[in-house]
Amino acid sequence: MSKRLAPEDVRLWSLVTATVRPFPGRKVPAAPKEQADRKAPAAQVALLARVSAPPTPLKRSGPPDPIEPRRKRNIARGKNPLEATLDLHGHGEFVAQDALRAFLLRAHDRGLRAVLVITGRGLAGGGIIRRRAPEWLAAPDLRNIVAGFSESHQKHGGEGALYVALKRKVAG
Repeated sequence: MSKRLAPEDVRLWSLVTATVRPFPGRKVPAAPKEQADRKAPAAQVALLARVSAPPTPLKRSGPPDPIEPRRKRNIARGKNPLEATLDLHGHGEFVAQDALRAFLLRAHDRGLRAVLVITGRGLAGGGIIRRRAPEWLAAPDLRNIVAGFSESHQKHGGEGALYVALKRKVAG
């Protein structure tokens, strides 16, 4: 069962079809009979093309990359030592965020390359600090010093701790 389009719908559809290109080897669909003799004004076509253009993707800085597997293995085995540790047990969310930020900035300023951040697992594995730490590590002020992070080896706390790799300190 085919329903006839209202004249306004036909006009809008002709505006849409005027802005698309068919795939190679395909033809442009013919306009409905009522609209075949009328073309959409160029100004309307240009406006529709601007409005319906796909948005440009925003460049977002997501969380830092995971630590390279070899570097993580060397940290876990002690070949690349953990140079500092921060324990966030018992801290509230905002205090923990501030402490993590200050700790990482100090560690980077001292030229440290690998640190351990103990977040704890929380009750039933749902700790707020554990969940929010990756988000905090992606903050703009830490993004330029954090090279990556990964869950630590079981002997360093497992899923209740993170290895954080810091970028080299730029001389100057």
